[in-house]
Amino acid sequence: MTIDMSQFFQVFFDEAEELLAEKEKLLLGIDISSPDPEDLNAIFRAAHSIKGGASTFGLADMAEVTHVLESLLDKIRKGEMVLTSEHVEAFLVAKDILKMQLDGHRLGATVDQDAVADVQMLLQSLSQDAVPANTLEINFPQQKKEPLLAQSYANFFVIELPQLPSDDVNAIVSELGLLGTISRDEAILNNCTLQLETNGTRDDIVAICSFLLDPSDLNITTKDTPQKSVIVGQSEDELGYGFFEPLDMMFPPDAGADSRSVTATDTHHSLLHDSKIAVKKENEKHINSQEASTIRVGIEKVDQIVNLIGELVITQAMLEQRTQDLDPILNERLLSTVAHLTRNTRDLQEAVMSIRMMPMDYVFSRFPRMVRDLASKLGKKVDFITYGASTELDKGLIERIVDPLTHLVRNSIDHGIEMPAIRTQSGKTPTGKLSLSAVHQGGNIVIEVSDDGGGLNRDRILEKAKQSGLAVSESMPDSEVWQLIFAPGFSTAEIVTDVSGRGVGMDVVKRNIAAMGGVVDIRSAKGFGTTITISLPLTLAILDGMSIKVGDEIYILPLGFVMESLQPTAQDVKDINGKGQVIKVREEYLPLIALYECFNIEPKFANPSDGIAVIVEVDGKKAALLVDDLVGQQQVVVKNIESNYRKIPGISGATILGDGGVSLILDVAALLRSAR
Repeated sequence: MTIDMSQFFQVFFDEAEELLAEKEKLLLGIDISSPDPEDLNAIFRAAHSIKGGASTFGLADMAEVTHVLESLLDKIRKGEMVLTSEHVEAFLVAKDILKMQLDGHRLGATVDQDAVADVQMLLQSLSQDAVPANTLEINFPQQKKEPLLAQSYANFFVIELPQLPSDDVNAIVSELGLLGTISRDEAILNNCTLQLETNGTRDDIVAICSFLLDPSDLNITTKDTPQKSVIVGQSEDELGYGFFEPLDMMFPPDAGADSRSVTATDTHHSLLHDSKIAVKKENEKHINSQEASTIRVGIEKVDQIVNLIGELVITQAMLEQRTQDLDPILNERLLSTVAHLTRNTRDLQEAVMSIRMMPMDYVFSRFPRMVRDLASKLGKKVDFITYGASTELDKGLIERIVDPLTHLVRNSIDHGIEMPAIRTQSGKTPTGKLSLSAVHQGGNIVIEVSDDGGGLNRDRILEKAKQSGLAVSESMPDSEVWQLIFAPGFSTAEIVTDVSGRGVGMDVVKRNIAAMGGVVDIRSAKGFGTTITISLPLTLAILDGMSIKVGDEIYILPLGFVMESLQPTAQDVKDINGKGQVIKVREEYLPLIALYECFNIEPKFANPSDGIAVIVEVDGKKAALLVDDLVGQQQVVVKNIESNYRKIPGISGATILGDGGVSLILDVAALLRSAR
């Protein structure tokens, strides 16, 4: 019987990528002078799990690299070698090589075999005293601990393994050790025969062994559970870690150690140790429960569900529209059912949309390594900090935000943060600070890239703008000057490097953010640093909107931007020569944007005092939109209009209303920019 493992390849690829990312994160955060043993164990487990999976699927190249890598890691975690910065650097390079090999198997990408050979040689040279495992060897060191009363188990299995490499046997023994108490059959010293006392089942044993061998090659027999005997205490390390964890220590073959009597002191140690084992098993039970409660689902299936929910929202809106004219007395039960359907549809929509939400850590975790390498390359010292990594964003947006953020972070290191000597002369610490944060604000997520560098140079930006033929003046406010860096081809770098200076990037950043329905804002002070703020909608699929009427047209205004609505008086509206009108709202003058003028529509009310002013706010900037009427509030499904038609100024998308008509969704940020 042969198992077809191809169906599990994608699972391995996904898990290996997660393990590599976790390994890099741990390496970047480890304290070299005093490393946390738990961190070292976690890094080792990541390498060993990848090795086990790679061996299972026949990916020999990855298995070879991880074999050398885990040998070195094993020496360090056991205290046989002292961790150094050279080790950390080598481990990071090995991570990059494994990622390259993983992409080679998954995507068919080119693998640099010379680089693979180089990293293997590097790891082997660092390992120095590596002992080759030429023979099948399972270590049973002499007992040095106080004996414990054996835990009572329901089942006793004898497991005969076929001929396997030493590493594979160690992996199986380690995994089986998590099920209960394992020992070798001393009556069959030259064979791979194990004895397992456990509360698990035969299926549990088969499931573990199936990763490394064909179940048909297993011979599992059941025996009567032996009488309670004395076994030795095991530390957490000896109990085994997890997936394919190698066995470091097991029970000694010394029969005398198994026959010692238990004294009162022994019992005291036994109780202490049993409590530790109980806590560990409870933790493992909790972890296993968590693992069992998650499943991997292809994003295309999630997208299909989201699309169907969108259609359901439209259908529900149509049904609600049809029932508006019904007599509420005669159709009380029907209207009650429709209201119940509306609530359930909203709850279902929110639940499904939450499936698409991912934490920003998916993005943030990519940057510590990049910041470290780039700062080292430029000779700078940078302290990188992240906030709000657990803040969630739609998966479709989170993948598209990676490139813009990458460019902004690189710019902060290259252009923003000064060299250590210059910072010291300015009275700053030699190490610059670069932070990346994310926070929810209403229906948006606000992402900030902030540094404490030299800030933007206003004079240099204006000079470069004039050289580029841009219309500028010395009296321009800083906020407008900073926006010049988003012009195509604009760069203040005097030297072109592989980091920056080619004049491409910032305009692409702004264009990509705008395509996601977001806006970019800059705050900067010379000598104190720069903060770039990106505001994005949480999702592009479904939003809560306010239906407004302008002439005979219905528009959707995203509810997250709406502050209030009011009917202005003639005294509240003032004309500004050549710059339109403003409206006074509680001692504050706001620009008044007449939507009928923006979209060239014949209005019902041209006089502002006859219409309604809707106050909106984007990134702290307010304005009033003049509309004829407020129709109501509803949930709408966003449809991309640009891909089906073309980009329309002031419009971010379209939706289907309950009556089957099409309504345009307003781009509030674009409307406010036009008012400035």
